[in-house]
Amino acid sequence: MFEAMVAGWCGQQSSRYLSIITISQREAVVRRFAGFAQTWPWEWTAGDIEDWVCSLRSGPSPRSHSTVRYYQNAVAMFMGYLVDRRYGWGEECLRRFGTHPAQICHEWNTVRHTADHEGRPEVRPFTRVELQKFFDYADDQVTTADRLGRKGSVAAFRDATLFKVIYAYGLRRTEAAMLDVADFTRNPKAPEFGRMGACNVRYGKAMRGSPPRRRTVLTVMGWSVDVLTEYLEHIRPRYAPGARPALWPTERGGRIRPAYIDTRFAQYRTELGLPAELHPHCLRHSYVTHLIEDGFDPFFVQQQVGHRWGSTTALYTGVSGDHKNQMLRRALDAGLGQDTATHDHQDGDR
Repeated sequence: MFEAMVAGWCGQQSSRYLSIITISQREAVVRRFAGFAQTWPWEWTAGDIEDWVCSLRSGPSPRSHSTVRYYQNAVAMFMGYLVDRRYGWGEECLRRFGTHPAQICHEWNTVRHTADHEGRPEVRPFTRVELQKFFDYADDQVTTADRLGRKGSVAAFRDATLFKVIYAYGLRRTEAAMLDVADFTRNPKAPEFGRMGACNVRYGKAMRGSPPRRRTVLTVMGWSVDVLTEYLEHIRPRYAPGARPALWPTERGGRIRPAYIDTRFAQYRTELGLPAELHPHCLRHSYVTHLIEDGFDPFFVQQQVGHRWGSTTALYTGVSGDHKNQMLRRALDAGLGQDTATHDHQDGDR
């Protein structure tokens, strides 16, 4: 009965065109809770979910606020499916077991979603010094491998270029991993960038069962054109990709995966001694922050990174103290000049 319930719930989500990954992750949460409760869904109580959450918050690795809320939501959705009379699970359980499932997640025993952003507060953009240090280290791996005659120099060059492209175009990991060579095209308004004038992102973050969202990211950092051109002309051909379109091929003929990006990034970060809170997505945060600091219009930046709301872009922005002080100085100078002119006018009247 339990397996039939889980299968039915997964089928319901699949009919809504939710991704296989989303469905499997939610299923894993429900199975994990079932293992904790050691009873069946038609026997679960509100006390079971409360005890589970207490266990998640204790121990050597307590779960974060957002993780606990995700777990609770998964169980709540599963129970919502079971108590929906259109699926008949309640009647079937009454007939077989003399009891029926009931919703066990309520407003008074679950985490409330009251903040627009639930990311870890310690996560932040790179400083410009940290970013340059990271890129220099990635480049050094190529030089070191060449000097020692190691096989990994080609992969090191690929990965150094990959990290630079993630930053230069404000990409998510999956967006970067799924890029093809043909995704870079000319921008008639910026002919100086040649065929690297724009990056067509085809696998942007999907929303509630929709297909991946597409967007075009215009090239704004001229150095990225040189980096990509060198990689495409001298490094990528060494993978003998043939007709395969992937921008970042592997030695086995596939394309790199987001998990590989995480692993490689963590390796470089650890070897550099950079803070543990930095991860690949922080390169995207840095892109937003640095563009705003450099004077780009916030709405332009919002479109570049594919945010639906400007408030989301603002959350990504860790504008430096120096930039804010410059903005403050300009505002104060403008206001001070106006005050001086007003005082001069009043003195003239006297």
